[in-house]
Amino acid sequence: MSGERDYNDGEGERMKKQKKWYDYLWIVSAAYLILGFFNILFAWLGLLCFFIPLIIAIVKGNKSYCNRYCGRGQLFELLGTRFKLSRGKDVPKFLKQKWFRYGFLTFFMVMFFNMLFATYLVFADASGLREVVTLLWTFRLPWHFAAGSTAAVAPWVAQFAFGFYSVMLTSTVLGLITMLLYKPRSWCVYCPMGTMTQGICQLKNRGS
Repeated sequence: MSGERDYNDGEGERMKKQKKWYDYLWIVSAAYLILGFFNILFAWLGLLCFFIPLIIAIVKGNKSYCNRYCGRGQLFELLGTRFKLSRGKDVPKFLKQKWFRYGFLTFFMVMFFNMLFATYLVFADASGLREVVTLLWTFRLPWHFAAGSTAAVAPWVAQFAFGFYSVMLTSTVLGLITMLLYKPRSWCVYCPMGTMTQGICQLKNRGS
């Protein structure tokens, strides 16, 4: 009986540790950054990370995307825990405060709509295509070597790709910085999408 119990306990532990398909979505996040580095048009795929969390929050009223399907969070967890790149410290209290999270969301959305406006100017022929990726909204990184594939698309399509990749790269760098300084998934504390979906879930659950 003891041996059978030990076997069942071991089997239970094995089942707990068994990976699911969504545990490997960090590969998708890493591949996105790499592909965008060589072909900027892959940046359009990042819209999936923008709309899927919103759809899940609106339809289901929960944050299952953040808790289960966020490849970026998994990537930070992998780098911080398995590769021990994180100091494992608690994040500063102000990062958890509502005023900071919603303030950062507002700032992030202003930058997002500024990117959309730049895309519109190119669409309306009021501005030329700028083949640069802006890191942390400040540093301009020439991306000419990755722009050859944009010749076959409209300039505004390429402009959106450069702008959106800038947003995705900037948020990834911020996540990496907080991963290094604090716990692996510290970015999740003030992630704009996480704040937005949390607000949607609260409104939906309050209404129901």
